[in-house]
Amino acid sequence: MKMSEENGLLQRFEITGGDFGNAGKTSTSIKEILQEIGIDSSIIIRASIAAYEAEMNVVMYARRGVLTLNITPEKLHLKLEDEGPGIENLDMAMQEGFSTATDEMREMGFGAGMGLPNIKRNADKFDISSIPGKGTSLGITFCLNQTEKK
Repeated sequence: MKMSEENGLLQRFEITGGDFGNAGKTSTSIKEILQEIGIDSSIIIRASIAAYEAEMNVVMYARRGVLTLNITPEKLHLKLEDEGPGIENLDMAMQEGFSTATDEMREMGFGAGMGLPNIKRNADKFDISSIPGKGTSLGITFCLNQTEKK
């Protein structure tokens, strides 16, 4: 897979809510793409963590979602848009340990309340918006012209 200087690379991934059997496949594909095109390993680690957390939030809470990977020479951008219940209280959702996971999700090892905080911690820029009853949108950006986080 080659990245052109002017256009960059754009890839869309469909994620199905409740599909725990395929959970992690999207973030693994993103990691493989980043490795193939030679992105710095420290950025690959951070982007893989953020992609996995975003993907798992769709699997756990939404009906469906689309995660878009957009890479330009300057930045790596992940955009997630889901169709789900939305987030009632973004301030609470951003606090480490806050979770609305069900007992069943917790029994599978999910729902520790670290997803959104982990995304924010690993990103150079993080935006979130949510409309209760409609869905949530995440913008996760990594600068490629630096190898150190922030």
